[in-house]
Formats: sequence, structure tokens, C-alpha cells
Amino acid sequence: MLKRLSKLVSAVLGILVGVGVANILEKVSVFQGVETKVLYTINGIIFSLLFLFFTNAMIKGLRKLIRTLEKAIFTLDTKEIISSTIGFTVGMVIALLISNIFKYIPIKSIGLVLTVITYIILGYLGISIPRNFITNIDFLQYFPVKGEKTVSKKVLITGECNAQPKIVDTSVIIDGRIVDIIQTGFIEGKLVIPNFVLEELQHIADSADDLKRKKGRRGLDILKQLIDSPIVAVEVTDVDYENSEVDSKLLKLAIDLDGSVLTNDYNLNKVAAVQNVKVLNINELANAVKPVVIPGEQFKVDIIQKGKGNNQGVGYLDDGTMIVVEDGEKFIGQKIDSMVTSVLQTDAGRMIFVKPI
Repeated sequence: MLKRLSKLVSAVLGILVGVGVANILEKVSVFQGVETKVLYTINGIIFSLLFLFFTNAMIKGLRKLIRTLEKAIFTLDTKEIISSTIGFTVGMVIALLISNIFKYIPIKSIGLVLTVITYIILGYLGISIPRNFITNIDFLQYFPVKGEKTVSKKVLITGECNAQPKIVDTSVIIDGRIVDIIQTGFIEGKLVIPNFVLEELQHIADSADDLKRKKGRRGLDILKQLIDSPIVAVEVTDVDYENSEVDSKLLKLAIDLDGSVLTNDYNLNKVAAVQNVKVLNINELANAVKPVVIPGEQFKVDIIQKGKGNNQGVGYLDDGTMIVVEDGEKFIGQKIDSMVTSVLQTDAGRMIFVKPI
């Protein structure tokens, strides 16, 4: 039923377009000898058949356009929606004023085309410019202007500190735990944040993907906290290396500054080990300070889902450590007493195997 209705609508639209085209053609000298009814009929039939032929393609294109628009709208935050709406309105007003000039063009069809193009361009600019402008405002208020390498602030450091500088990776900034670690005083020396890391962070914050954009903007907030912290010195450097990936640039900078790299990137960790660059990995630190459990120890575990093995259940400690419960599938949704049978430590983390008691 819906398919037939869509074809009927396409045919009607084709007829209307054909009539509109015929209205233009009858004013052309070549077609003035053709009878008006014949001209309108032929155009109506031709365009209705064309619209019918391309019905499926037009429906698919329309659906794709709607999905794209929905994705674009739902990934915008309130600030972007408001700024884009105001910008679009301003763009339409300017387009209206400019389009009045085209009324004086002798050939009306040219004036119509120019008017449509003007509305499209100014509408697009009205939406895109405010979004980029607001993003740049947020970015600029967090960081110093280019050429200003060091953030000036008072840092509460007592005694003499000869610690290595720490070159900060994007993954650490997005992760956010670095702020809490600094507050405890476990990291000494200054943090060095290269401009190419800031550019990567801004690129993530400008992403069309909702999750990536949220992570990027959270990273910007974390970075502002680092810069404002009175406990640690932060230096923003514009040192860069051509024809290199961000990870390679970080390692080169660490070598040049005789510093260490602060990261959460497992692959960067491995590459740095090959190049003999010291790495401080926050994930490894988190694993190191997790409570130690030994076989035979007993504790309660809340089983929340099925495991990969037969009849296994899975739960988690408060620190995120995975607990695999043998024969625990039947206890999903329950909190049971269990006893540790073994502990598996890997580079990616730790897994605790238990059995119900």
C-alpha cells in the first residue's frame, strides 16, 4: 500500500514539474508553434514517467538524508543547537536582502537560480560558522596562544626538584585520572603538553561522533584543571616534527627533553620500550594498586551477566576487576559467597576466578 502511494505521489509531482517546465518552454520561440495543450500533456507524461522510474532511488535518498539529519541533530548539544538556529536565521535574512538584487536581472530564470544558490550558501554558513566559532572560543580559553610556550602560574613546590619532565599523551588527558593522581603528589616534575596533542584533542572534540566529541570535551575540561592546578607546573610547547604520527612525535620529544611519556596507550608502551624511552602508564599504576587476592580467600560477589565459558557467571570488584564465577550462570542477578581459585594477571589487566561456596 505504501509503495503504491509513494508511486502515486511521485507521478503527481512529476506532472506538476512537467507543467512548470511547459510553462517556461511555451515562452521560448522554438515551442511557440506547438499547441499549448499538447506541450503541457507531453511534458506532464514525460516527467511523471521519469519520477516513477526514479521513485525507489528518490525514496532511498530521502531516507538517507533524514537519517543523516537526525544523526547530525541528535549529536548536537544545546549550545550548538541555539547558535546554529540563530546563525541560520541571520543567514536567511541576509539571503533575503541579497536576493532582492536579483529581481532586476532581465532573465528571470537566472535570477531564480542565483536566489536559490544564495539561500543555500548563506543557510549553510549560518549553521556552520557559529558552531566552529563556539568550539574555537572554548578551545582558546583553555590554552595559551601559539608562541606562548609556558603557562604562567604559581606552583606550590617545596625544595629542589630534578625530576624528569613528563610528556603527556592525549589518552591520559581524556582518561582524566591524572588529575586525581597529581592531587596525591605521586607525580613530580613538570608536565609538558605539545601543541600537536592539543590539536588532536581539539579534533576529537570537533568530531561528528557523539561519544568521541564528549570524550574530547571532557579532555578539554581535564586539561584546564591541570593548567589551573597549583600543585604541578604545566608547559605547553610548540615543538613539532614533520612527517610523523602523534605517537612518534611524543617519543622523539621525550628523547630530546630526556623525559618520560605519560600515557594509557598499550601500543605506545611497547614502542617506547623498544626505543628505550621511559613510560608511565596509568593503567599499569591502577593495576599495581588494586587489592591483592590469594587462592582460598573468600568474599561476596554480585553476578551480573553470563560468562564466555559453559555455565560461567561474571561479576566485578569496585575497582573494575573482572571476576569469573565457575558454575555461576544460575546465580545471575544474585549476590553470593565465593572463594578464589586462581588469579590471572595480563598486560591488559587482571581476572579473578572463583567458585560458589
